[in-house]
Amino acid sequence: MKRIHAPFLIAGLALSLGACGSVEEPGTEPPAAGAGEPVTLTDARGEEISLDAPATEVVGLEWGVVENLVSLGVMPTGVADVEGYTNWVSAAPLDEGVEDVGTRGEPSVDALVALDPDLVVATTDLPTNIIEQIEEFVPVLVVRGANAESPIGQMKDNLRLVAEAVGRTEDATLLLEDFDEALTEGAQRIEDAGLDGRGFVLADGFREGSTVSIRMFTDGSLAGAVGEELGLTNVWTGAGDPDYGLAQTDVEGLTALGDVEFLYYANDDDGGDPFEQGLSGNAIWESLPFVVNGNAHRLPDGIWMFGGPESVEQLIDATVAAVTS
Repeated sequence: MKRIHAPFLIAGLALSLGACGSVEEPGTEPPAAGAGEPVTLTDARGEEISLDAPATEVVGLEWGVVENLVSLGVMPTGVADVEGYTNWVSAAPLDEGVEDVGTRGEPSVDALVALDPDLVVATTDLPTNIIEQIEEFVPVLVVRGANAESPIGQMKDNLRLVAEAVGRTEDATLLLEDFDEALTEGAQRIEDAGLDGRGFVLADGFREGSTVSIRMFTDGSLAGAVGEELGLTNVWTGAGDPDYGLAQTDVEGLTALGDVEFLYYANDDDGGDPFEQGLSGNAIWESLPFVVNGNAHRLPDGIWMFGGPESVEQLIDATVAAVTS
């Protein structure tokens, strides 16, 4: 059975780097440990987090915040589910030796405390009781996992908040400038190809026996919103959850889509392709207009649909390439 990988509390689908503490440098040298002015910020819970200096030894408990840390030049000392992150998030690779601190849904408090971090970064998806256990030993910064009312805005806010905690606000500004430029250039490529307004959907899925369950990305999802910003039209009209903008369907639910650009992602290192493998020979799937007309496009492995600017830039490039090919 293919596991749908996503923030671990989505739609009831629970999921599932020696310590290095190294810091990479996208721009400037990081401050030495303990250097810098005190940092005080308010997290997604409304809690005030006070640090003596920008954090340099950080543990990340959700892949989106881990990507943000790596993109900002701060290599985490610990990450929840290193193998899963490595399989699914190619935009911001981890260094060898980053400690695994358990699963994203149930990290090991003992393992992360043993790393003696300055800060743990989590999301609102992590149960409150686990956050409270960690806070007995180390400050925890909690960001909102996603917001279907403003998915791109939430992605940007999360990066800025993490950047403030680690003293990398200038790097965050540069990352977001690059993201905005990539979005503008992608939209221009769509327009130049005469595809402005072209219908699309984005999906992933998992197999259980002969059954394939499909998850649709609404315009409230980060990936769905990016497609809309590129000038495409998300034709999936069903409602999604209030955070990640995800909806559930099955192959029969795809029959109303028409001849759209059907984009989907899968992972050969974790579950394979549920559409090609699970629906091969399925009469409904093989009669769908976008399948008949060759408009079902598998996106490259390792693009994290719930990540930061660098993952989304990968998504922009892949989407434009798919629909203009």
